[in-house]
Amino acid sequence: MLVKSFSLLRSIGFRKPRSFLSMMSTPSPLLDQVPDVEIDPEGRFKYVLIRVYAPTTRDGNEPSKMVVRGNARGAYHADIYDETMQTLVKLNLDSECVGGGRIEHHPAQKIIKIYGYSQGFGKADHEISSELVKKAFPDYNVTWSDEGY
Repeated sequence: MLVKSFSLLRSIGFRKPRSFLSMMSTPSPLLDQVPDVEIDPEGRFKYVLIRVYAPTTRDGNEPSKMVVRGNARGAYHADIYDETMQTLVKLNLDSECVGGGRIEHHPAQKIIKIYGYSQGFGKADHEISSELVKKAFPDYNVTWSDEGY
C-alpha cells in the first residue's frame, strides 16, 4: 500500500528530498556557524540530539538544523544540552533537545556506536544522529541500535 501511495504522489509531481539529511535542516548562514557534530575524541559518553533554530525569516520560515553533541564531562544528558545552549544563545539561536543516548568512539578502529536513551529527554532518533556522525566522520564505521542504556 505504501508503494502505491508513493507512486500516486510522484504522479502529481511530488518529489522526495534529495537526501535524508536534507529533511533535517533548512539553509541559514547563521546555522552554518554551528558544527553538525561535536563529540569527544575517544571513549564512551552520553550524547544529545538537538534541533537548533535560527531567527524567523521575513517570509515566516524558521530555519533549523539537527546537531549531535556528546562528551564525558556531562554527568547527565542535561549537562551536555546546557553547555550547548550557552554557546547557541551567544549566536542568537534557539534550540530544543529532542533526545539522547550514548556514543562509543573508538578512533584506533575508526568505529562509532550510537545507542541507548536519556532518562530526562527520551531516546534520540539514532538514525538521524548516525547520519550526521557519518557525515562528520566519513572514514568511520558508524552503527546505531535502539538497544541498551
